[in-house]
Amino acid sequence: MTQQDITIIAAVASDGAIGRGGDMLWHIRGDLRRFKSLTLGHTVVMGRRTFESLPKGALPGRRNIVVTRNNSLSFPGAETASGLEAALAMTAPDEKVFIIGGGEIYRQAMPLAAELDLTEIDGTAAGADTFFPSIPAEFELAEASETVPAEGSVPPYRFATYRRK
Repeated sequence: MTQQDITIIAAVASDGAIGRGGDMLWHIRGDLRRFKSLTLGHTVVMGRRTFESLPKGALPGRRNIVVTRNNSLSFPGAETASGLEAALAMTAPDEKVFIIGGGEIYRQAMPLAAELDLTEIDGTAAGADTFFPSIPAEFELAEASETVPAEGSVPPYRFATYRRK
């Protein structure tokens, strides 16, 4: 698996928070649309808790691989792997792979990723219990959208793509 094939995708609050109680901090329509448009037709790799947090199970139109240490578990519409390395070994060398969470899977994937597609949320959420790892210095901001203003309970956010130098 070459680095160019692995992209981490996440919605990250300004303090690095990504989740609370097994769920996302905010359900931002624009973020969900972008996530779908980027990942559709590709492989998504996630941890067991991330898979269990999906409201309708396996994500349609994508190959779903769930990383779990419990090899007796199975998930409808998804394949399982014993670790991130095993999950990546299941993919073809030219296959585009998105790492979609959670915190531990992001941490393990960071050294392997060539790109980070982030929704950067200008806010924090009380009680967050899952955090995104620090972005290593070898990543640089390649492009960013204009900031979308706050609306209702959703704080301002922007889409940012970082690429490994």
